[in-house]
Amino acid sequence: MVRFENVGLRYDTGPEVLKDLCFDVAPQSFQFLTGPSGAGKTTLLRLMLLSLKPTRGLITLFDRDAATLDKDGVTAFRRRIGVVFQDFRLLDHLTTYENVALPLRVQGRDEATYRAEVTELLRWVGLGQRLHAHPQVLSGGEKQRAAIARALIVRPELLLADEPTGNVDPPLARRLLRLFMELHRSGTSVVIATHDLALMDQFADVRRLVIGERRLTVHG
Repeated sequence: MVRFENVGLRYDTGPEVLKDLCFDVAPQSFQFLTGPSGAGKTTLLRLMLLSLKPTRGLITLFDRDAATLDKDGVTAFRRRIGVVFQDFRLLDHLTTYENVALPLRVQGRDEATYRAEVTELLRWVGLGQRLHAHPQVLSGGEKQRAAIARALIVRPELLLADEPTGNVDPPLARRLLRLFMELHRSGTSVVIATHDLALMDQFADVRRLVIGERRLTVHG
């Protein structure tokens, strides 16, 4: 599903911030992306999302060389990817329901075709009673679950999550991880960026992509 071959990234003429990245993400797989703060976890996710272009090397996404994609091709590939951003990126003037439904509206779908789908997904993530609430009155954990639901509503083949448990307490963090596990079991590949070693240790059999000193190593 994703393959990096000797990928490097530098900004302008500066030194490489990531170098010689070689790894793959198999279909229907689950992995943590970890490393110290500032090591490049978010940058690597942006490369996988094609919002950054590598300075060198080959990125293959869904069996296509990413460098051969034009603007429309990149847009089409991104529709196959769900993203949970660290800062939620919910729109304050929209309700929880409207925020989650937004990707489907952008695709041009009529609300009658997705109303039940969005409502059921919000129930699944524990927000069935918060459909009409605006982000300003949601707790951090509720905002995080709304952001996850918005990423899942497009039924992605690949889910990228940037520190999705960073703003919640440990019990809710474990619950969110179980949601991601359920998504994985339904057939989606999942990559979760986190620095929470205690949380990862509770899922010791999950593969880890570890960034450190500008390089990446694979464990498991």
